Amino acid sequence: MSIADGQVTSLALCWRVERRDGAGCALTSASTAVEHDGVRFEAAPGMMPAAIVRKSGIETGSGEVAGAVTSAALSAGDLAAGRWDGAAMSLVAVDWDDFALPGIALAGGEIGEVSVAGDEFSAELRGAAAKLAAPVCPATSPTCRASFGDARCRVDLAGRTVRATVVASDGDALTIDGVAEARFVFGRLRWLSGVNTGLSSVIWAAGGAVVRVREMAPGAVRVGDRVALREGCDKRLVTCAGRFQNVANFRGEPHVPGNDLLTRGA
Repeated sequence: MSIADGQVTSLALCWRVERRDGAGCALTSASTAVEHDGVRFEAAPGMMPAAIVRKSGIETGSGEVAGAVTSAALSAGDLAAGRWDGAAMSLVAVDWDDFALPGIALAGGEIGEVSVAGDEFSAELRGAAAKLAAPVCPATSPTCRASFGDARCRVDLAGRTVRATVVASDGDALTIDGVAEARFVFGRLRWLSGVNTGLSSVIWAAGGAVVRVREMAPGAVRVGDRVALREGCDKRLVTCAGRFQNVANFRGEPHVPGNDLLTRGA
């Protein structure tokens, strides 16, 4: 027997979302909490799917969810700050009148672009097959394509992060209670306390006790907030060889002529 059998059904949509940092929430469109598969889904009747497309082949599925921000775990501030971007998501239809019946999986994948307007939001749903749209082979580039410290780069990041306290802020500049060395340029600044905890931004300049970031955190920055500065890399071959002694793992082609060759004079 299916939960959709019969002339009248008691279906409830259950959303389970888990962020990249491990935080998550479980919400349902029902007016009361729903227990399913060992998970308690809290009532969030304002959340409904705007459109979900399911395909039988390996084509990329898509969808969108829209609704009102009614859950404390799913705040407008966190959505606008990008905390939920790339979060794993699953959508299941269950029978709130009989939890013994198996649910119907409707969608799964990750959250893409999120937009917030007042107390309402909409989020793009990207199916697992969306990864098949990525290029199979990377394009050549004079700089390294690996992310600093990842499995392709293989530089050990241990000891390359320092913690500091914010003593002043002005625009994109933060003054810390330590020395902002040049090695942190192109690295990341991560917030360890305050309303911006967990968010990070790229460091584009550092000197003395001042750090400049590409995008300042959306929340208010206060004196005493703790941050972590991680060393960066400009992805050039000379840096990889001289600073990290890691040429064997350099993922770029600095000696392959590029389009700039066509613009050179005779």
